[in-house]
Amino acid sequence: MSQGAGSDVGEHVQMLPRRQFRKCAALASLCLAGTAAAWVARSPAAPAQSTVAPVVLPGQQPRYQYRPIHDPDGTGRFYMGREIARVMGPGGLAWLDRPERESEEHPELVIAVMDLRPGEVVADLGAGSGYFTFRIAPKVAPAGKVFAVDIQDAMLATLRQRAAELGVANVVEVKATETDPRLPAHSLDAVLLVDVYHELAYPFEVMSRVREALKPGGQVFFVEYRKEDPTIRIKVLHKMSVDQLVKEMTAVGLVHVATNESLPLQHIVIFQKP
Repeated sequence: MSQGAGSDVGEHVQMLPRRQFRKCAALASLCLAGTAAAWVARSPAAPAQSTVAPVVLPGQQPRYQYRPIHDPDGTGRFYMGREIARVMGPGGLAWLDRPERESEEHPELVIAVMDLRPGEVVADLGAGSGYFTFRIAPKVAPAGKVFAVDIQDAMLATLRQRAAELGVANVVEVKATETDPRLPAHSLDAVLLVDVYHELAYPFEVMSRVREALKPGGQVFFVEYRKEDPTIRIKVLHKMSVDQLVKEMTAVGLVHVATNESLPLQHIVIFQKP
C-alpha cells in the first residue's frame, strides 16, 4: 500500500473548490487533454501474501475469487471482475521519490483540486515515503493533521525519519492492516489515495472503514492511471477506469461527484460520503 505527469499547470482548467462538490452531486467532470509523455512500466514487486481469510456466510458467494491462471503482475485474486495488483514493496522507494516525478505528475495540482483548508483532518492512505503527506501537512496546519497510513514498516520508518528532519509536527503515523486502515470514526474531511487503490488486498473492507472514518460530506480522492487509454505505458493492472471505481465505491456507499482529467496520464476521481 504505497504510491502516487503533466502539461503546463497554467494551461489547466480552473479547479472548482471542494465545497462546490458538496453542493452538487451531479457536478460535470472537468476535462483537459494532456500531452502524452514517455513512460516506463513500474518495477516488478514481490507477490502479495494475504494472510486474512475472507468471511463467507452460508448461501453467499465469496466476495473475492482466486484464479490459478492470472496476470503475472497480479495476485490471482479478483474483485468485481478486476484482478488485484501486487503491492509495491520497499524496493519501490526509489520510484516514489524519483526526481522527475514533480514534472511528470504535478503533485501541486492534485493538492489544489483537494481544496484543503487550515484545521482539516486528512488521511494519505498508502502514504509510502510521504511524497504527498508532507505536501498536505502545511495546507492544514497548524490545527489540522494528516494521518499517514501504510502497512509496510519500511515505509513508515521513512515517513518517521522525514517528519523529524522536516520538523513537521502534524503528521500522525498509522500502521494499517490489509482490511483496516485504523482511522478514527467520523473524523476525516478528506482521504487521498495516489496509485494505491488497485493494490488493496481487501478493497471492500478497507473502503468500508474509510467511509466510517469520513465526516458527512467528506471526500475521497483517487489518483489512478487511466485504464481507458491503452497508450499510457503502465501495466494494465496498475490502471483503474472511472466506471470500475464508480462500481466499487457504490458498493461501499460512496457517491461519485466529479472526475478531473487535467493530468495527462492519471485521472482524479472524487467520491463523497452522503
